[in-house]
Amino acid sequence: MNSSFHLTLAALCCVVVVLGGFPFSSNAQLDPNFYKDTCPNVTSIVQSILANVSQTDPRILASFIRLHFHDCFVQGCDASLLLNDSDTIVSEQGALPNRNSIRGLDIVNQIKAAIELACPSVVSCADILALGANVSSVLALGPDWEVPLGRRDSFNANQSLANSSLPGPRFLLDELKTSFLNQGLDTTDLVALSGAHTIGRGVCLLFNDRMYNFNNTGVPDPTLNTTLLQSLQAICPDIGVLGTNLTNLDVSTPDTFDSNYYSNLQAGNGLFQSDQELFSTPGADTIAIVNSFSSNQTLFFEAFKASMIKMGNIGVLTGTQGEVRTHCNFVNTVSLATKVTKDSSEDGIVSSF
Repeated sequence: MNSSFHLTLAALCCVVVVLGGFPFSSNAQLDPNFYKDTCPNVTSIVQSILANVSQTDPRILASFIRLHFHDCFVQGCDASLLLNDSDTIVSEQGALPNRNSIRGLDIVNQIKAAIELACPSVVSCADILALGANVSSVLALGPDWEVPLGRRDSFNANQSLANSSLPGPRFLLDELKTSFLNQGLDTTDLVALSGAHTIGRGVCLLFNDRMYNFNNTGVPDPTLNTTLLQSLQAICPDIGVLGTNLTNLDVSTPDTFDSNYYSNLQAGNGLFQSDQELFSTPGADTIAIVNSFSSNQTLFFEAFKASMIKMGNIGVLTGTQGEVRTHCNFVNTVSLATKVTKDSSEDGIVSSF
């Protein structure tokens, strides 16, 4: 290994140590012990339900991590993603990155109902998403971290912001960096949080161009491993009606949270263009980070924990801001007469988690 790689690795270690040493400094109002007296069993309730659901639906773990991500990237971690359409709200669930894509909303409601029985009007939906992401990582044998708590829920949603702020599966590296920087997240956060693609499934229509007509060249993406290409073409024929077929994001250990995501990138086995960009963009500063996470899973886990805590602090509402919703899909002040019935039980295809 060259000297520049060792310098990069040393710098990464320092970053992880610093972030790990001060995980709650970006918002001192959040506290892992926030519900110690008011709802001490909240984490065990989330864990019990997700553990049970994941027995028959292992995808739910990736889906919950993705719900937290898609919530935080749109006006902060305030559960705005969960709000349904109403007379006054245009739901973020209808935004292009979320439409027919996010899943697990029924499980969020199941968790919320159980928590309301134990601790009425205490735990916010935003905190349920944050806890659910952590619990999902642990259940998939990934890292565990103390989740800062005390978020409150928004009164509104922002579909237009969801359309513009969420990174897409065809983003180039510069676009990914800009999207993350807009949220106060740096390049290390980008590479670490992308590692969540070590679990979950992807839908064919989001990478079909890589198999058949990359950048309108009429040929596959040259960075795509040829063995994986043949496998994907069998799952995803160049026929539109099969665009909703699913395949694993991680070709080696699709349901285990590990560092194989980065080893896959080194071998050209990243499923989405946005994944492979981290390693295959010539001269990119992300390459050394991918290499370090691939060779040192502990380093990846520590960086992922720090980045999840950092992301979970984006734009939070605390104190007297917002509210604690009694039902995650509707603000408390909306009357039953104005609520729009919406089936959240199964949200169609999953795009990236």
